[in-house]
Amino acid sequence: MGFSFRDKMAPSTPLLTVRGSEGLYMVNGPPHFTESTVLPRESGKNCKVYTFSKDGTLFAWNNGEKVNMISVTNKELLHSFDVPKAVCLEFSPNNTVLATWQPYTTSKDGTAGVPNLQLYDVKTGTCLKSFIQKKMQNWCPSWSDDEIICARNVNNEVHFFENNNFNTIANKLHLQKVNDFNLSPGSQPYKVAVYVPGSKGAPSFVRLYQYPNFAGPQAALANKSFFKADKVTMLWNKKATAVLVIASTDVDKTGASYYGEQTLHYIATNGESAVVQLPKNGPIYDVVWNSSSTEFCAVYGFMPAKATVFNLKCDPVFDFGTGPRNAAFYSPHGHILVLAGFGNLRGQMEVWDVKTYKLISKPVASDSTYFAWCPDGEHILTATCAPRLRVNNGYKIWHYTGSLLHKYDVPSNGELWQVSWQPFLDGVFPAKTIMYQAVPSEVPSEEPKVATAYRPPALRNKPVTNSKLHEDEPPQNMKPHPGSDKPLSKTALKNQRKHEAKKAAKQEARSDLAPTPVPQSVPRNTIAQSASGDPEVDKKIKNLKKKLKAIEQLKEQAASGKQLEKNQLEKIQKETALLRELEDLELGI
Repeated sequence: MGFSFRDKMAPSTPLLTVRGSEGLYMVNGPPHFTESTVLPRESGKNCKVYTFSKDGTLFAWNNGEKVNMISVTNKELLHSFDVPKAVCLEFSPNNTVLATWQPYTTSKDGTAGVPNLQLYDVKTGTCLKSFIQKKMQNWCPSWSDDEIICARNVNNEVHFFENNNFNTIANKLHLQKVNDFNLSPGSQPYKVAVYVPGSKGAPSFVRLYQYPNFAGPQAALANKSFFKADKVTMLWNKKATAVLVIASTDVDKTGASYYGEQTLHYIATNGESAVVQLPKNGPIYDVVWNSSSTEFCAVYGFMPAKATVFNLKCDPVFDFGTGPRNAAFYSPHGHILVLAGFGNLRGQMEVWDVKTYKLISKPVASDSTYFAWCPDGEHILTATCAPRLRVNNGYKIWHYTGSLLHKYDVPSNGELWQVSWQPFLDGVFPAKTIMYQAVPSEVPSEEPKVATAYRPPALRNKPVTNSKLHEDEPPQNMKPHPGSDKPLSKTALKNQRKHEAKKAAKQEARSDLAPTPVPQSVPRNTIAQSASGDPEVDKKIKNLKKKLKAIEQLKEQAASGKQLEKNQLEKIQKETALLRELEDLELGI
C-alpha cells in the first residue's frame, strides 16, 4: 500500500541536508562529505522548511514559492504544490500522504479563515482533504505505522480515520477536555495514550486505551492520575507496552527551582503504574527509552545532574553519577548511550557501551544546540544553529569513538538554521561490534579553550587550592570498590552491605572491650597510655572512630526519612574506606 522508491541494493551512507543563509543543499555522508547531486542547491534565504519521508526515499521542501517533492533515489521532481506559506511538512509512514500546514488567518471582517492544513496524495498530487488547524503545536495528524488508522485532536476530542479516508470519522474518543494524545508505535493492536488536565481540585490524568474500545468506565487499559501537572510529555516504548509521562508544573511552589517542578511516571498497558523515584532533587532534563523497550535513561537533578538507567520495575540498573549534562541519546540499535550537556552547558559528551557500562569516549562539541545519531549507529552529528546561537554556526560529524571526521563552519556573516540526516528504516544498517580505539581522522580535534578562573592580585603568586563548588559523583562502577572494576550487580551490592554490617558489628565489639574512657579531669597527656604505644596511631584511631560514629548517626537519620545534605551523603559513602583504614591501624597494633 505504500510508495517506496528504494531498491534492494546495499544501503548507501545517509545524506545530510543543510538549510541556512547559504541556501538549501545536500551533502554526501561519511566518508566523502562532498555536495550531493540529489538536490541542486537552492540558493537564497527563502527555504522555510524541508522534510524526508520516514524511509528517506522522498524529500519535500518549500522554496518560498511552492512546495516541491522529489524522489531521492531517481533525483526526479515528482510534484509541486501551491502552498507558498507552508512552514510545516510531514509524510505519512508509508509515503501515501504529504501533510502541509501554514499559519491560520482570519479575514478582517471576522469571517472564518480558509482551511490551512492540507493532505495531498503522494502518488497523484491531488488534495485529499483540507482542515482548519489553528495551533501549530501537534498540527500534524498522527498515523499508525501501517496507516490503517489516523488521528487528530479536535475540540477536546480525538477523531480517528481509517485507511486514509478523511471524509468519514470512523471513531471518536470523547473525554472531558482531552488536551493531548499519543498513538502507539508499531502495528495492531493500536493503543492511544490521552492526557486530561486537572481542574477545580480534580487531578490530571493519563489513560491508555486500545483502539477502538473507548466506551464505558472499564474501557481503559491503565489510568494514572497526578496533581502536579500543568503539561505532560508522553513517551511510548517501541514495543508499545508502556508509556513514560513527564508531568511538569510551570511554577515550583517550594521555590527550589526556576523550572517549575517535574515528576516521572511509568504506566504499562497491563494496568501497572508507578512513580519513578529519582534519587536527586531538581529538574528532569531528559528521559529516553532504549530501542529494546526494557530500559530507559533519565537525566535529572540540580547541576551537576545525575543520569540513571531504570528497568521496567522502575529500579535503577546503572547510575552514571553526576556531571555537566542535560540530554541523553541512545543509538538506533540501542547499544550505545550518549550523555551530553548542550545549550547553556559546554558541550561535553560521554559515550557509553550499554552492555558493559564502560566509557568509550569523551568528545567535546562546544556551543552545540543540536545532536543526532546517524541511522548507521556509528556517526554523530552536532550543530550550532541560529536563532539559538547566531555566532560560530556550523556542524560537525563525529565517530562515536571520539574522532572528529568532518567540520563545516558557516562564513562569519552567515547563519545555519537546520541540518539533519536522511532517515532509513530500522534494520537497514546492521549493528556492529563496539570499538574502543578511536578511528583515524584527518581532521585535527580541537581542544576546547578552558577559561582559567579569576584570581585576585593578592593570590596570584600563591599556590592554587583546588576547591570545587560541586564534587562530581563517579559512576557506580568507578566508585572505589576493592578488587572490582565491574558494575556491581544487585546481589553483589547486597553482599557488600552485609559485609560492611558485619565489620561494623566487630568494630563495636572491639570498642566495647577497649579500656574505659579517661575522665575529663585527668590531664590530656595521660591518654597516650594506650595499647599501641604510639600516640600518633592512637590519635588516628580515635579520629576514625569519631567519624564512624557520626556516619552511624547520619545513617539512622536517613533511615528515619530525613533528607540528607550532599556533604552528609558523601560522608556515608566514605564508610567502607574508613573501616578499612581502622582495621589496618588496629592490625598494626
